[in-house]
Amino acid sequence: MSASAEATVLITHDVGLHARPSVKFTKLAKSFAAEVEVSVAANGPWFDAKSIVKVMAAKAPKGTVLHIRARGDGAEEAVGALVDLVQRDFDEDRDHARSA
Repeated sequence: MSASAEATVLITHDVGLHARPSVKFTKLAKSFAAEVEVSVAANGPWFDAKSIVKVMAAKAPKGTVLHIRARGDGAEEAVGALVDLVQRDFDEDRDHARSA
């Protein structure tokens, strides 16, 4: 039986899941062996969280509840890491602090 995990997280980043956060999200998703999917609705449609094109196409603004699920090796770790990234506002504040 394959491992699986699911979670939801609220996007609080001011501009939502735009280009830079999407790159960070997909890069992190790709670092896990598990199949990772994301949706902006509990019943889908679901799309590959490792695809920058598909993640950006979601156009998820601030206030969107993001649904994340994963199957396979590292599923729980993948979902947990992605939820943490979204909760940290995609590390945008930290990135801006470094460049200031």
